[in-house]
This record gives sequence, C-alpha cells and structure tokens, in this order.
Amino acid sequence: MTVHESLARAVGLLEDAGFTPQDARADVSVLARHALGWTMAEWAVRLRDDAPPDLGDRLAQMAARRARHEPIAYITGTREFYGRPFHVTPSVLIPRPETEGLIDEALKLRRVGSRPVIIDVGTGSGCIAITLALEWPGSRVIGTDVSPAALEVAQSNARALGADAAEFVHVAAGEFFPAHLTGVDLVVSNPPYVREQDRESLAVDVRDFEPHTALFAGGDGLDLIRLLIPHAANALSRGGMLLLEIGAGQAAAIPELLRTADLELVDIRPDLQGIARIVVARA
Repeated sequence: MTVHESLARAVGLLEDAGFTPQDARADVSVLARHALGWTMAEWAVRLRDDAPPDLGDRLAQMAARRARHEPIAYITGTREFYGRPFHVTPSVLIPRPETEGLIDEALKLRRVGSRPVIIDVGTGSGCIAITLALEWPGSRVIGTDVSPAALEVAQSNARALGADAAEFVHVAAGEFFPAHLTGVDLVVSNPPYVREQDRESLAVDVRDFEPHTALFAGGDGLDLIRLLIPHAANALSRGGMLLLEIGAGQAAAIPELLRTADLELVDIRPDLQGIARIVVARA
C-alpha cells in the first residue's frame, strides 16, 4: 500500500464526521506529514512510496481526534510561528498568523546596538517572547503569564529553539509585570479579547479546546486590556512603546483607554484581512 492509499480510511472518518472531502483530505495530509516526519517538498514527490505498516492505524487514531474537532496543532503538538516550530498543548493558545503582526511592528523599532528590555504579557507558548529574543539580538525579553502550565510550555520552547535571552516569570492575575519592574522599553501582548457573547459563534475547534482564560475578556472583550494599559504605562520608560493585539470592532475604544493612561496612540495597524489589529502606542 502506498502512502497515498493509506490516507483513505482517515479521510473517510472525517467525511463521516461532517468534514467536506476537501477539508478532510487537507487535514489528513497535515497529519500524515507529521506522522512521517516529511517536509512539504517530500510530500509532493513521495506519495507513491510504500507506506510504513502502521501508518494507516496511526492516521485513523489521529483522525478520530480531529473528527471531534480537536485542533490539529494539539494533535501534532506543534504550530509554526514566524518560521519556527513551537510546541503547543491545550494549556496554551495556538499561535495565529495575525499575531505575527506584533513581531513585524516590534522589529521596526530595532536599532543597531540597542539592548532593550521587552515584556511579553500573557506569553502562553512563548512564541512572541522567543521570536523577539531570536530576532533582536542583545534584547532582554521577559514573558509573563498567570498559568504555570503555560510557562512550562514556553520554557520548553525556549530551550528547543535556543532562545537563551528569553526569561519567563509567573505573575498573579491582574499584575501582568514582575514586581517593581520599571524602565521597560517595549511591552507586547496578545491578551484575551473575545467578547463573552461571541462564545457560541466561535468555531468548535476554538471554543471547546483552547484555554478560555486566553480567549474571553468580558462583555466587550476589553476587560483585560483596560487593566493592562495603565499597568503598561507605569512600567514603560519615557518614549517606550506598547504593542497590543485587539479584536475586530475594538479599535474605537482604544484611543480613550490610552489617553486615560497618558499614552500616545501612534497607529492601529490592519491585519491581512484589513481588520484593525495591532495597536502601536508610546509612553
């Protein structure tokens, strides 16, 4: 049996669960590449290779999990972010492409020889903190989180990716920053910002599997952001920058929240879908 032929049972399981044939085949292809350890280039040329004897059973087991709408990233245990593979578990939010906009904006601030202090609030998998530590040599990057389980994932990713400059610190709910830390040059955060009333409209993959504490933030989705902005203002040095990911429809509320904290709104950058996504502010 070839690799291509071994996909059929897993694809059938997903189709029986209501997945379209196109989605079923696409998802099984991702699972199969993971099971085989193949790159996309290998996948393109080796589909007619003989399949390992256990591949069909392994794919069926993974497809059974996917049929319940478990995210593929949790099944494979990995998700790419900014070109690097990050380990993920149900303890952390799955990194998303729009969050890469935070990295893009942060790297616009790089200066030759600069050694900034950067705080990633709500670090989760550590994808933001680790990426900045690797892309901005000389920086001191601290990722904070209220979840010890998330911090374990972040620390594991830092070790795996060689991000020695990334530190991770547990903070209490509502604190955001290590105690007494001031003089910060850059604060970045992808905080929870989903409105509570949008819970039922979320994809099952998100609503039923990803950590709710990393998703939901009150009636308008701004509860955590309201708390975070003044804390960031207190931690930032004069001229320091705040980069914040927000949700669709939230941009109108941001200028007043920043003004109240004596922060200057520089811009709110759109994502690739044209949604106002990345808040850029200055202390």
